[in-house]
Amino acid sequence: MASPASGREALLYWLALHLVPGLGTSNAVKLIRRLGSPERVFHASVSELVGCGVRAAVAQSIVSGVSFEEAAAEADRVRAAGVEIIPLHDPRYPAHLKEIYDPPILLYARGRTELLAESKIAVVGSRRPSPYGTAVACKLSEELATAGLVIVSGMARGIDSAAHHGALRAGGATIAVLGCGVDVIYPSENKKLAAEIAARGLIVSEFPMGSVAFPQNFPIRNRIISGLSDGVLVVEGAQYSGSLITARLALDQGREVFAVPGSIISKLSWGPNLLIKQGATLVQQWQDVVESLPEPVRGAIWRALQEKLQQQVLPGVGDSTSGESAGAPAASEGRAGEGPGSALSPLEKRLLGLVQADASIHIDALIGQLDENSPSEIIAALCELELAGQIRQLPGKSYVRVW
Repeated sequence: MASPASGREALLYWLALHLVPGLGTSNAVKLIRRLGSPERVFHASVSELVGCGVRAAVAQSIVSGVSFEEAAAEADRVRAAGVEIIPLHDPRYPAHLKEIYDPPILLYARGRTELLAESKIAVVGSRRPSPYGTAVACKLSEELATAGLVIVSGMARGIDSAAHHGALRAGGATIAVLGCGVDVIYPSENKKLAAEIAARGLIVSEFPMGSVAFPQNFPIRNRIISGLSDGVLVVEGAQYSGSLITARLALDQGREVFAVPGSIISKLSWGPNLLIKQGATLVQQWQDVVESLPEPVRGAIWRALQEKLQQQVLPGVGDSTSGESAGAPAASEGRAGEGPGSALSPLEKRLLGLVQADASIHIDALIGQLDENSPSEIIAALCELELAGQIRQLPGKSYVRVW
């Protein structure tokens, strides 16, 4: 018997199996589990492979080794891009993901691969969220990241992007699971976000380098988002949305499912409201998520938060946090205009009363309601509030309040 392959040769076997035309993930996993390694798969006979449930034409393709040439080229692309390959048998491969029915036989990874071993929560939702949904996704992700969870999402427009931004804003960690190659930016407007995630978090995919983001790729990648995570939080999603697909996958995988409730007259609330009706945990604050996670994860988070709190409290001032939840993330504290010492002008206070967190308001509407002030005064006050982190400007000169 030939000695086991190692190093670059072993990687080529993994890549070659991954790139066999028509094999598919479930069959590849089945072959590895039956025969032990990609090397043994390629050394098997056609009849052995057919006996493992592989179609004869695919078995013949494996035996011929036709995919090795493409595997060598793929290995060169991976190395040139600074990407790592994490095969199914790699110690870094996430244990949670390995448990699902059809785990990818390898992951392409850019960034901090050590995050794969951390406790994770997926945050998913609509690509066209309401201002309420965007604010909630960002706020909860920021607080959950502050609590020590890694935020997992798909780097799509809308809720996904808000979740990644929230985690990064908290100085926390986030993982983006792509429906394309890790060297492809989709959507293109997330180029800056992708660079930040690659530098401070992790980008992963099972799709080969250069793979385009075809629509059929996204339901496939959703099983990785849920499979990586201890639970899935759905913020907004319509009746047939991808976020509901992810939630159903999470249930099939034995993960916790969480949902943020919304207006019963909003189509975007149909998904999360239905999930709550079917037994998902209703989420109003970050603690609702942590309290429903599996005990080892929950206990580790609370212990870490308690230690952090004890380090921050001066000796002899142990009960200075009375009235607050122990270990509560402080990501939203210290914003201008909140608490004693705030120095908001009367106009800024009036604007804060008009700008809401759950609905945007256009600048023309604000000017119309504050006719005793000039437009230039209102614009200056809006700028001050935005700089202070109190409000946020949306495309089209509309504003929402920051929670």
